[in-house]
Amino acid sequence: MPLITREDELHGYAPDAFAFWRNLAVYFCVFSVLGHWMEIAYCSFMNLFGIVDADSLVWDDPMYPFLVYGVGTVVCAVALVPLRERLVATRRTLAGAGVQFFLIAVGVCLVMELGMGLMLNRPDAAGEYPLWDNSELPLNVLGQAWLVNDVALAAVAMLYTWVVYPLCQKLLAKVPLRVMNALAAVVVVGFAALCAVKFS
Repeated sequence: MPLITREDELHGYAPDAFAFWRNLAVYFCVFSVLGHWMEIAYCSFMNLFGIVDADSLVWDDPMYPFLVYGVGTVVCAVALVPLRERLVATRRTLAGAGVQFFLIAVGVCLVMELGMGLMLNRPDAAGEYPLWDNSELPLNVLGQAWLVNDVALAAVAMLYTWVVYPLCQKLLAKVPLRVMNALAAVVVVGFAALCAVKFS
């Protein structure tokens, strides 16, 4: 039996439903900020090993949106939720589907971290990385991605895809349509204002 039923489609799970894209806009906005908070906690732990720069952007302003986490919610909803459905439908056990999903998620997170690094974190003339430098860490990929980060991010992606996202979808489906549409508009406009202030 599929995890997403026709009733779910009517309440916003399906990509062809307006509610799906409306909710996805809300998740993008909210998790861009919450993702920064998660990274603060993660970096505080990793800093016990002295591997986080003291001048890292993660420490500056907790309300500064980290858009990569918003993008992550989009990737989860558009690509990883359907992947989860296929794996659950084809694997013999739920545990087998979960393990395969996690391994794929590690690869997806590695590609995203590496891609973001190659676009935004190019070394300057002195060879120094402006945002982060993983080049001296074991299991780094091209000095940008770090497999330890990608395993942690894959765990977060799995938690989000298997638990948080379905729960949020079902909770938001219980909000009256007009109220939810108005709430989504407030969130998106507020987030746009936050970005305008923080990115200027």
